[in-house]
Amino acid sequence: MNKHVRKKYIDHYQKELLKQTPEYKPGPFWQKALFDIAEEYVLSGVKNFRSIKKNLEFFVPTYGIPGNGFNDENVKILLEASRSFSKRQIMIIEDAISGYQLAFNDYRLFKALHGRSDNLQIIDFSESNIGKPKERFEFDGKAFSRSSLNYLLGLSFLKKLDPKFIPKTILEIGGGFGTLGEILSHSNVRDFKYISLDLPPMFLIAKEYIEKSFYKRNDFFNDFNNQTGSLLISNLPKYNFLPNWRIADLIGKIDLFVNFISFQEMEPYIVKNYIKKIQGLSPEYVLLRNIREGKQLSRDGKIGVQTQIKSDDYLSYFSKYSLVEKSVTVFGYKTFDNFHSEVMVLKRKYE
Repeated sequence: MNKHVRKKYIDHYQKELLKQTPEYKPGPFWQKALFDIAEEYVLSGVKNFRSIKKNLEFFVPTYGIPGNGFNDENVKILLEASRSFSKRQIMIIEDAISGYQLAFNDYRLFKALHGRSDNLQIIDFSESNIGKPKERFEFDGKAFSRSSLNYLLGLSFLKKLDPKFIPKTILEIGGGFGTLGEILSHSNVRDFKYISLDLPPMFLIAKEYIEKSFYKRNDFFNDFNNQTGSLLISNLPKYNFLPNWRIADLIGKIDLFVNFISFQEMEPYIVKNYIKKIQGLSPEYVLLRNIREGKQLSRDGKIGVQTQIKSDDYLSYFSKYSLVEKSVTVFGYKTFDNFHSEVMVLKRKYE
């Protein structure tokens, strides 16, 4: 997709976004960032998108900078101050700053959980280097980012709870740059359908990333040519990247719904609307990862949400589902300042 085609798509979907009802428009956390990200995407596509500062701050998670709270200037000061340290001490500091040890710990857990019983065969996953990622770790000859290890641990949690469950139709809202679709493509589930819904330009970035990763364009649904009307899930191809408001057009049933991190960045009325639509599609399981205490509030000019959504809120909104299990210590992450990135698995209730 060249610059002129990207601009045509962006202009079209930004106009369509303005026509939507409030529950399909970005909340305060994303309002400005979307336009900044769109401008960069029009200019450069996905060539360098995983090393651009704004993207790293919003949808390309890292173990190291900026995800660890440091910036390049902080690191420069630390390394200057450590010049008199031993080589081993400097290596320990560099390892902590880079996020290598955190990534390795996640990989160790993932590998330990996947042996002969790996019914999805995701143990062979290795992430592409498209987008020139600023942060990418190699373990046992395979490549991983924080995004891929987050999803791999989430899928591992689900597998642990129901080893026989193999999702074939997966719906995700707010899927970043398409990592879950990439993981599914490395699995042994050959006849899966991945439906990714997001705000523009996010779903366009994810679509282009996956297209460039696999070069199987006939497997993709082109929303630009099918902008209105019902979408029968059973008739959809393998990969489907759609603007978020098209969730209202989906008809049929899905096996698994996934949301990793993005619900916490939305306002409650937006999340409630999505969950109402999702429950109508009757997934067997729901896989969530969000901050137990809620995203930071928008105060004193800082980016944040107006109203936080906490763990109990998700359980309340998913009224047709019951909690199977939740995890912070093993499959999630506890920050140094005592925030809990919690992974939850919910199962459909049967009367």
